[in-house]
Amino acid sequence: MEKAQETVRGLSYPWGRKADPGRGEPVKVAEGVYWVRFSMPMSLDHINLWLLRDGEGWAIVDTCLALDSARDQWEALFEGFMGGEPVTRVICTHMHPDHVGLAGWLCERFGCELWMSRAEFLMCRSLVSDTGRDAPEAGIGFYRAAGFNEQQLSDYVKRFGGFGRAVHRLPDGYRRIRGGDTLRIDDRYWQLVPGSGHSPEHIALYCPALKLLISGDQVLPRITPNVSVFPTEPNGDNLRDWLLSSAKIRETVPDDVLVLPAHEAPFYGLHVRLTQIIEGHERDLDRLWEHLAEPRRAVDCFSALFKRTIDDNSIQLAIGETLAHLNCLMGRRLVQRQRDAEGVDWYSQVTDIFEDEAWST
Repeated sequence: MEKAQETVRGLSYPWGRKADPGRGEPVKVAEGVYWVRFSMPMSLDHINLWLLRDGEGWAIVDTCLALDSARDQWEALFEGFMGGEPVTRVICTHMHPDHVGLAGWLCERFGCELWMSRAEFLMCRSLVSDTGRDAPEAGIGFYRAAGFNEQQLSDYVKRFGGFGRAVHRLPDGYRRIRGGDTLRIDDRYWQLVPGSGHSPEHIALYCPALKLLISGDQVLPRITPNVSVFPTEPNGDNLRDWLLSSAKIRETVPDDVLVLPAHEAPFYGLHVRLTQIIEGHERDLDRLWEHLAEPRRAVDCFSALFKRTIDDNSIQLAIGETLAHLNCLMGRRLVQRQRDAEGVDWYSQVTDIFEDEAWST
């Protein structure tokens, strides 16, 4: 794939903004680092995966969903581009199925270790174990409090446990990685960069020698990763975690890196993009606060956050992100919540924060 430099909204794309390496020969992005793309049957229809030379074999970063088509594509790579050489380790940036779905299969096939942060590994195992269970009452109550109607609650019950169907069985053991640690892959060092909010303990990989950042979902060029609240931690302030970790990455990782994102095309402009993401969420929070001049349920807040229409197929994802923004505003003491007799939560502005007992002296 030839380079076709393109600059859009302050970001520079060496291969073009809509570059697609196809599903064949991987594209070399730096010495020993190759870009490959796998298809997915969903609105976000692809994921970028990374092959890193590692001695006499290959380290793999992220794996795709547990799909037969993805297994076939991996097999073609093993026999073709990878030259029959072994996979030395599988590194997963985080626990979402498009990243970890085939990690267990790859580890079984090559007898290698899964490298992953502790919170991501344990949370993934927990969610996979939900497959086959009935939806819990806590989950039903969570979505009822957000304003779901009976049909939407019924849809949640039917969909519950779907996470595990996209993930091959994980290994029983793993190699823990942590933000701030350093990995040696081949003859180069990679610094592990922590993130939080999109997932519990996301790990990006930064190589100073190559000036590369494999960013996972922590930094994407055109879309903003979903930051949600779920029934397992209904009062979590995941958006606060996301904003803080994004600002920390902007402080600690140089701006001259080539960002290798999990979705869309590689780009330059890390600091610009992180600033866009942070400022975009702050604008969303401002609009949401204004929207709450009168009491509203979470399901009444979509118009303040989303430009698209939220239907029953997308409502579960949308409500998680809406609640993340509401919880962030409550954490800032700008919004209050009251539950009515039917178990539904209503949110409204705190118009005089100095009357809030949390601000009293």
